[in-house]
This record gives sequence, C-alpha cells and structure tokens, in this order.
Amino acid sequence: MVEEKKIWKKCTEELSKVLSEKEMRTWINPLAVKYSESGIKLLAPNKFMKDEIEKKFMEQIMVVVGQVGTNMDVSLNVESIVKPEKTVEVPRGFRTNLNKDMNFDTFVEGKSNQLAKAACLSVINEPGMFNPLYIYGGVGLGKTHLLHSIGNQLDKENKRVVYLHSEKFVQNMVTALRNSQMDEFKKFYRNLDVLLIDDIQFFAGKERSQEEFFHTFNALFEYKKQVVLTCDKYPKEITGLEDRIKSRLVWGMNVCIDPPDLETRVAILQSKSDALGSPISTEVAFFLAKNINSNVRELEGNLRRVVATSRFKKCDITLEFTKETLADLLSLNQRMITIEQIQKVTANYYKTRVSDMLSSKRDKKITLPRHMAMALCKDLTNNSLPSIGDGFGGRDHTTVLHANKKIIKLKNEDSQIAQDYINIVHILNNG
Repeated sequence: MVEEKKIWKKCTEELSKVLSEKEMRTWINPLAVKYSESGIKLLAPNKFMKDEIEKKFMEQIMVVVGQVGTNMDVSLNVESIVKPEKTVEVPRGFRTNLNKDMNFDTFVEGKSNQLAKAACLSVINEPGMFNPLYIYGGVGLGKTHLLHSIGNQLDKENKRVVYLHSEKFVQNMVTALRNSQMDEFKKFYRNLDVLLIDDIQFFAGKERSQEEFFHTFNALFEYKKQVVLTCDKYPKEITGLEDRIKSRLVWGMNVCIDPPDLETRVAILQSKSDALGSPISTEVAFFLAKNINSNVRELEGNLRRVVATSRFKKCDITLEFTKETLADLLSLNQRMITIEQIQKVTANYYKTRVSDMLSSKRDKKITLPRHMAMALCKDLTNNSLPSIGDGFGGRDHTTVLHANKKIIKLKNEDSQIAQDYINIVHILNNG
C-alpha cells in the first residue's frame, strides 16, 4: 500500500505515462489534493478546469488511483478562495489603454480559439486562478483582442487594469530610469489588479526590463493579482528570455491559438462586413475565406480593401468584383506553400511515402525525411508548432521543436543534409 501522503504523487507519475506533457502541465499538475477518511479530494483552481477534467481525464484518474493499490473514493471540486472585501479605488488620471471596441461580444469564436476564449472567461470569473494566463500563436489570430476583452470586462468591475505592449513597458521603464522615478514605476505596476502585456517576445535580450518584469510578476502573483500575457511562441521557444522568467510563464495556463478554420473565417468576414456597414454575401465570404487563410488580420485587411474599393467605384460587392479587386493577392496565394506540399515534396525527394512520415515508424530512413519536413514547415509556413504537429499524425509541438533543432544541427555537421534542405526549398519555390 502506498503511504497516504504519497498517493497522489504516485498517481501523477502513472498519469504522465499515458498523458502528454502538455496535458499534464495544463490539467493535472495545477490540481491540489486533500486526504480524508472518505478518500482523495482533488481541488481544481476554477469551474472551467473542473468541468474539462471531469469530461476528459476523470476516468483515467480513477483507474490510476485503483492501480496504485487503494480503495479510496476520488472527488473533484473547485478550490474555494476567500475574496477581498475591498476594491482599491482607481486614481484620477489612470489610463487603462483599453480599446473599447475589442470585447467578447465582437470576438468570433471557432475551434481554433475556443480554449483560449474559455480560459479568458475563467480569468473574468476568478482573477488570479490561471496565473499567468499565457496565450500564444501566430500574428493576427486574435490574441490582442482577447487581452482587451478581459481588460474591458474587468474594468467594468472597477478593477485596476492596464493593457500595454511589451515595448511600451520597456519605454516606460527607460523614462522612469531617466527621470529617477523607478520607485513610482514599481509602485504603479505592482499595485494593479490586472496586468495585460502583449507580445512579450520583445523582452528578449533586454536584461534590465526582464529584471523589472520578473519582480513585478512575482509581486502580483503573490497577492493573487491577474497577469495575462501574449506571445508568438511557446515560452521555452523564446530565445533571449531568462530561464527564471520562462519557468514562471509555465506556472499557470498556456493556451495556443491556431489559424481559424474555413467556417470561422466566413463568420469573421460576415461579422466584420456587417460592422463596416457593407454586408457581403455568403458566396463572397466563402471565396475570401478560402483564399485568405493565414490570419485574421490579413482577412480583415483585404475585406476593408474590397469594401473601400466598392464605395469608391460605387459598385456592389459581387464575386466577380471581389476577384478583380484582389487579383494581385490571388496570384500570390497560388504560390503559397502548405504543410501538405512540404510533406509530399520531401517524401518524393527521399523516395519514401507521406504515410510513413506520418506513422510512428522510427527507423532512420523515415525519421530524417520526417524531421526535414517538420523543420521546413516551421521555416516556410505561418502555421503554429501545434498545427504542424497535428499535421504530422497528431504529434506534440515539442516533437516539432526537437525536429527543427535536429535539422539545424545536421545542416551544420553534414554538408549533404544542408544541400538537401536547399534542394527541397528550391523544388517548393519552383513548383
């Protein structure tokens, strides 16, 4: 029989054998545990996590508890937190920097951003539970919109909220240093209820800014104040960021936003066109969505271009008009490289099959093409690491990272591998 206090530790060890590192980090590790005569009581930090764990992992947890040799009952509850009675009064002249047009009502939800939005809503319900909430993904996928949505909602509740880009944080700190106002700078940021920082990859290489952010985060974390951050990469992928900061970034909830699927892109286009006062037909929306699939920002930009041109020429937005207006974009998109193209070309180059590259086979004649294709996907497409992993048989993003590092190392050590890389890129670019 496992000693009572070590039961859950043993359970997590067994769960880590069947769950991915991401699943353990996101859902299992944040659970607290209490023991009683009736059994094990697992405590989730909020209702969102409790519901997700019950739906996806509770059966496995029950099995593992039985495997470690106990007959204990297992329950899952939400950990109760005593909330402060007083709300700090917001000082006069206080600036949130929030864009009031960016809120949850104007955010179009789809499969690619569903988890990220749910995590943001949980932050609204219980600030400080997911700390930090770290949202990552490519450019123009809605990360900034979600930050402002959180800020606007909590601002209504008289929370002291500030949104800013990481470069603005650096700029404010430099100004404070120059004017001998660092005490004021520290007091301001460390007494917030909610700190929202966009694009933290720009902290990379800025040691003094990282030092101040590190202490600011620790102060807010200690008092259960909410920190929400966005980035274009998973924490461990950010070069030039101190390890102690990376370790804190994985403490809370890390969620990825992928490029939206076709149906979500159509919904976004129709929502935005309505907001612009120029509704478009479903036919036009599907045409745009099929031809612009990299990110929401590009999608909106080209919609605005079509709308503006229609107003200037006083034309209706028909399918033919849209094709004519975006003729240059459509010509460019025909030459864009996809994950599927990279897989096919790489498989042909190494005289293997795509199905083998997507399989679990690990012999060298399969792993080299697989690693090469993953590295090329990372270098030549706008897909996130989780998206690339999914495209290779549902692999984890860490596998893609490993493959990329492996190919970089091989290219430096083996001139033939370096030439293979160049040859495949040439084939892809010349179709």
